[in-house]
Amino acid sequence: MRLLKLVPDNTNIGFVRMRWVAFAVTLVLTLSSIALLMTRGLNLGVDFVGGLMMEVKFEQPVKLDELRATVDGLDYGSSALQNFGGPDTVLVRLPLPPGDDAAVQKVVQKVQAAISENHKDASFRRVETVSGKVSDELIRDGIIAIVLSMGAIALFTWFRFEWHFGVSTIVALIHDVTVTLGFFALTQLEFDLNIVAAVLTIIGYSLNDKVVIDDRIRENLRKYRQMDIGPLIDLSVNETLSRTYATTMALTLALGSLLLLGGDVLFGFTAAMLLGIVIGTYSSVFVSSSLLISLGVGPHTFAPADTGAAEKVGSR
Repeated sequence: MRLLKLVPDNTNIGFVRMRWVAFAVTLVLTLSSIALLMTRGLNLGVDFVGGLMMEVKFEQPVKLDELRATVDGLDYGSSALQNFGGPDTVLVRLPLPPGDDAAVQKVVQKVQAAISENHKDASFRRVETVSGKVSDELIRDGIIAIVLSMGAIALFTWFRFEWHFGVSTIVALIHDVTVTLGFFALTQLEFDLNIVAAVLTIIGYSLNDKVVIDDRIRENLRKYRQMDIGPLIDLSVNETLSRTYATTMALTLALGSLLLLGGDVLFGFTAAMLLGIVIGTYSSVFVSSSLLISLGVGPHTFAPADTGAAEKVGSR
């Protein structure tokens, strides 16, 4: 039986030829994502803003204005309501009441009783509470985790290859993370600790894909010393394309199934992962590798240092 080849052996796609288009698309996506983050912002979950959050499921779609009037009528502070996964599921957010856990439980019971009185079909799926102090710590720790991971990756690629590879990798990772955050600003999906975990996973996947391509570029730079850098990068990317394509397709199929069947709780995490895989593959194939040309990588990059031994032998 012949093995199925997803990418033919003689594939020769000119990725370098398309680099300026890719750079323009990358710039537009990055700037658009930054604009969305500045104008719309992220829909931060209870993990980051603190407070009390309840997920309420109804048998029929409910009007948010009516439900908000019911909750606000209890005088526990200004409520924030949002549909979650569909018009029949609502997230209800309230500020934490002063006091201990007993005070929180009292508020939860009163809110549930008021909603159940006006909506007999209401069922309460989950209740989460996070204090303001804890939410501030989670925001700080999440930002530190992302920044440290990207810094460590830049140093790793710098020492494993050359500084050019570290710069190209960090540029691509900044693009991947920014576009993912921009997607959440655009869709206003809830951004919580699960999404931070997804972003860190995206960074790890993107690094893995970029290191494979960078390693092949370094190998070919040592092997083909007379080849121009453009055709050499195209050769390297095409040689690793079957591996990149197979990995991306396998993950896309798995995440696509999870997106459709995983339910509302996993929807945000899975959507972030699926988008990050696609964006990470794009940046590693079209952006990171071609950016090496602009950073000055050439046949001389991994050439052994000239010790002058040959000149000494010739002078004798």
